Amino acid sequence: MDGAAFGVSTEMITGLAAALGSGLLIGLERERHKPRGARGEPAGLRTFTLASMAGALAQALALPGLVALTAAAVTALAAIAYARGRDPSLTRALALLVTCLIGALCVTAPLLGTPTAVVLTALLAARTRLHRFATQVLRDEELHDGLLLGALALVVLPLMPQQPLPWLAGMKAHSLMGLMLLLLALQAAGHIALRLAGPQAGLALSGLLSGLVSSTATIAAMGSKSRAEPSLRLACAAGAVMSTCATWLQAQAMLFAMAPQAALAVLPIALLGMAVCGGLGHLLMLRSHQLEKDGQVSAQVASRRGPLRLREALVLSLLLSAVAVAVSWARDEFGASGLYGAVALTALADVHAPIASLAGLQAAGSIDVRQALLGLLLAFACNSLTRSVTAVAAGGWRFARFVIPALALPLLLGTGLAALLHGGLGV
Repeated sequence: MDGAAFGVSTEMITGLAAALGSGLLIGLERERHKPRGARGEPAGLRTFTLASMAGALAQALALPGLVALTAAAVTALAAIAYARGRDPSLTRALALLVTCLIGALCVTAPLLGTPTAVVLTALLAARTRLHRFATQVLRDEELHDGLLLGALALVVLPLMPQQPLPWLAGMKAHSLMGLMLLLLALQAAGHIALRLAGPQAGLALSGLLSGLVSSTATIAAMGSKSRAEPSLRLACAAGAVMSTCATWLQAQAMLFAMAPQAALAVLPIALLGMAVCGGLGHLLMLRSHQLEKDGQVSAQVASRRGPLRLREALVLSLLLSAVAVAVSWARDEFGASGLYGAVALTALADVHAPIASLAGLQAAGSIDVRQALLGLLLAFACNSLTRSVTAVAAGGWRFARFVIPALALPLLLGTGLAALLHGGLGV
């Protein structure tokens, strides 16, 4: 006879089992970290398991107010134990209340309750690491910038209007703020990588990963950091160059997803671009590392400023937006003079949109592989112009002189290889 005959559903049994497992998991962690020398017996495996089951049973009985009464009782018992010194940890008392509520949650939503129990257990187990991070690793300026980034993302961004602005060529204030937040987030990612892996490997890896989001924004962030901390100029340049490698990789992935025939034709050029950019980025990283070993640059970051450069992010987001406005104005004023004119204008602002358009046209049979290849090279050339200007504006010539060759060389070699493989690029 199944549980339904007794008025017990499968969902209720699953919820009670999830509550039992959650209580055991949290209690096991608390049992292993009982304070030594405390008077009495602090709450451990049995106490936390019982608290979770109490919350689950209160929820399963479905009596009005029973869950709140159970949570209040658990809180009162924990408060009495804390006041009498039987359990000297306030965290343990609060964890007991949360465990009771997790037990109740497991009955109604076990797929939410059990992950919550895992998160709580991880939070409790990481006490020493979190304390060390908050008191020894995290600096005041990093905390300040983290709060600023959170406020901009969670408070300011949702309040920005999403209506198109005619004086910005139809762009939205919400999109402009999102662009600035992207630049700030990439700055923060580079700073974290710098702290974790050191100036050379950290910034290069950060540039490669950030380039999958936006190579232009990554170059802007690396340029700003280079200008603020000249001793890291080569390492920042390595990150910027590695972001251009990610652009070639992403373009190839888009083509394989949308137009496999065109992707096979572009593959040798894309591999050449990735090899050239990756090689140049690696050489810059090694050169920066060698200068550090020779004592010409410091392995430590001398600046005590936070990771965010709000003014630079604002200026560069306005610069990128101005490019988009100029593209829109040119279209309205002169019209699109054929496929390549539209590709060139669009690529000034973003290289991914024209590549997606070319892939869709080639997959539909509207253009052939050679036209798609020529359009891709044109898109990279025009977008490289924007990225070159961004590199100069963000980091100055001393930074840009390392980035511009990494943008130009793959294009020159790729154009030559395409002409060789496809018998010229005439259409």
